[in-house]
Amino acid sequence: QAPLVQSGGGLVQPGGSLRLSCEASFTLDHHAIGWFRQAPGKEREAFSCLSGSNYSADYADSVKGRFTTTRVKNTVYLQMNSLRSEDTATYYCATSPYWCSGYGLPAGGTDYWGKGTLVTVSS
Repeated sequence: QAPLVQSGGGLVQPGGSLRLSCEASFTLDHHAIGWFRQAPGKEREAFSCLSGSNYSADYADSVKGRFTTTRVKNTVYLQMNSLRSEDTATYYCATSPYWCSGYGLPAGGTDYWGKGTLVTVSS
């Protein structure tokens, strides 16, 4: 099994909701779990990081109040509400054996990546 398996995503109308999942094949108790996205023609950007040890999460301003990251055992969920067209992107989860660096993972500290899942927000 791949270290991180992503699921969810798809097409949703503006204002709608989606939930993404990121299942790890290892314990997340001592990892940070980050969410990233890459829109067409743009660089990949971090927007959320959750601490596997204390379950606390931080968010970029662009998603704060609309997106929520939670963890249940070895699966991390990204609940996305009030979606906008600018949220259209391929979404990735990643892990680090270190701490979150704000809403991202520490530079050079990522050990695993999910394969990504496409989210399209369009009417």
